[in-house]
Amino acid sequence: MVKHRRDPLSPKPVLDEYLLQEALNSKGIVLKNLQLDTFYQLLHRQHYPSLPVFVEQYYKNDENLSTTATTTLGNTERDATSVQNFPQKNPVSKKKKNVRRLPKAFLNFLADPNNDFVTITSRVEFKASSKDSTTTKLAVKLQDGHVVESVIMRHINKTASRTTLCVSSQVGCAMGCTFCATGTMGIRGNLTSGEILEQLVHAGHILVQEAQLLEVENTVPTFVRNVVFMGMGEPLNNYTNVVKACRGMIDRRRWNLAHGRVTVSTVGVTPKMRQLTKELPEVNLALSLHAPNQSMREAIVPAGKMYPITDLIEALDEHMMALSKAKHVDACSNVKDRKSASKRRRAMVEYVMLAGDTSSFECAHQLGKLCENRHLVVNLIPYNQTDVKDKLNCPSQKHLNEFQRIVASYGVFCSIRRTMGSDIAGACGQLVVGQKKLQKDNVDIGDIEDNPFYQTNLGKNEGKANKYDHSLTKRLQATSEGTRKEDDAASIDDGLEQWLKPLAFATAVATSWFAFSLTILLTKRKRG
Repeated sequence: MVKHRRDPLSPKPVLDEYLLQEALNSKGIVLKNLQLDTFYQLLHRQHYPSLPVFVEQYYKNDENLSTTATTTLGNTERDATSVQNFPQKNPVSKKKKNVRRLPKAFLNFLADPNNDFVTITSRVEFKASSKDSTTTKLAVKLQDGHVVESVIMRHINKTASRTTLCVSSQVGCAMGCTFCATGTMGIRGNLTSGEILEQLVHAGHILVQEAQLLEVENTVPTFVRNVVFMGMGEPLNNYTNVVKACRGMIDRRRWNLAHGRVTVSTVGVTPKMRQLTKELPEVNLALSLHAPNQSMREAIVPAGKMYPITDLIEALDEHMMALSKAKHVDACSNVKDRKSASKRRRAMVEYVMLAGDTSSFECAHQLGKLCENRHLVVNLIPYNQTDVKDKLNCPSQKHLNEFQRIVASYGVFCSIRRTMGSDIAGACGQLVVGQKKLQKDNVDIGDIEDNPFYQTNLGKNEGKANKYDHSLTKRLQATSEGTRKEDDAASIDDGLEQWLKPLAFATAVATSWFAFSLTILLTKRKRG
C-alpha cells in the first residue's frame, strides 16, 4: 500500500496526540497519559480557546495555584471563538478546579508562541444549506491549502432531534469508484487525527450559532450525536489517524459519543477491517459493497479486485460478532449467538442503486442470499447525480421498493436511505473539491458565508450573510414552531393523564370502601 503524505504541517494541530507527544519528548517534557487526558478534557471544557488563553484560564481556575505563577502571559488578545458557548454532551464536571495537576513545564510549552502548535489549524471556507435546512455542507480549508468537505445532517421529528456529522479522512480518494465524485480527484494526502477532530469542532460551533440565532432553547440539537466516516477518502487507508480520531470522539472526557454512534465506512480493505475489530470493536463498521458478486463489483469498484466479496462479508460479520460472548465466529455459528450479537449492534452493508445490472432483481436475490442468517443491515442508497465521466441514473422508486422487498424476503433488515443535501451536492457520492469548483460555488450559491465563525471579512458579502442567517432562522423557527405546537398538545395530554390516573385510583378505592361499608350495614340490620 503506497503511503500518501502531505507537506509537514506548521503550525501543528494540538488535537493530534501523536504530534504533541513527539514535540514534548523532543524537549524532554514528561507528560503522563492521565495528564494528557486531563489537558484534552479541560481544552474541551473551555470550548477550544487559543493555547495562551487556555493556560491563563487554567491558572485562574486552579484554586491551589498562585495567580503569580512563573508563566507570564501578559495581555493576551483573545480570539472571538474562545468565548463562544460550545456544545458538550454530558460535561465531565462543573467544578472550577483541575482534576489533575498539569506540569508547569507543559504549561510553559503551551504558552510559548514559538511552540508551533495551535488549537485549530483549519477554517471553514464556506458553507451551504439545503432548502429544507436539514443539511449543511462545509468546505473546510486546511492550512496547506487543501480543502475537504464535511456534512451536518439534522434529523428533527415529533419525538426527538439528533444531528449527524459526516467527516472526511483524506484529501481525495484512491479507490476510484466509478459512480463517486470524490474518486475523480485521486488521492492527495491523509488528514491527521487532529484535522479530523477539527471538523467536529467546526460543526459544534455552527450548531451553537444557529441556536443563538433562534434565541429559543431546545429547538434544534446543540451538539453532534453521531459521526460517520462517509466523507472524502477511504478511512482504512488512513487507519492510524482514523482510529486516534475515533478514540477522541468516544472519550468520555471530551465529546463522549456513545460507541454505537461512531461509524467507519470502508470500500473494503479486509486486513484493516479485521485490525479495527481487534483494536476498536466498539465503533460500527459499514461496508460499501455496491454489487452482490465479484465480477460486477470489480467493474464499478476497481479496488475490489484485491479483496474477494466473501472475505469482506466474513470480516464485516466478525466485527458485528466481536462484542458477542460466542467463543468462535464462523459460517457455522448458531443463530442464537448471532441474534444475541445483533441486539448489541448490526454491521451495515451499503449498496448504491444504479440503473442497470447491479440493481436487477436477480442481484437483489443474490444480495439477500449473501447476507442471509448474518443479521446485517442492508442500506440501499439511491444514486445521487454527480459529474463523473459515465452518465449514470437512479432506478425508479417502484423499482427500489421491489428490490428492497426481495432482499428483505431472505430475513435481512433492508432499508432505503433518505437522501439529504442533494440540492447542495452534499449527498452520498457527491463530495468533491477543486479550485474551480470553490470559485464557482462562492459565486453561484446564494446562502454561503465567506467566514461563518469569525465574521472578520464580510465586505460586500455582508448582505448575503445576513440574508442567509435570516432565512435559515425563519426556516428553523418554522420547524421548531410546528414541533412546539405538537409538543404543547402532547404535554397537555400528558398533564391530563397525570391527573386522571390518580383520580381513577381514588375513585376505585372509594367505591370499594362504600360497597364494603354498605355490606356491613346490611348485615347488621339483618342480625338486628
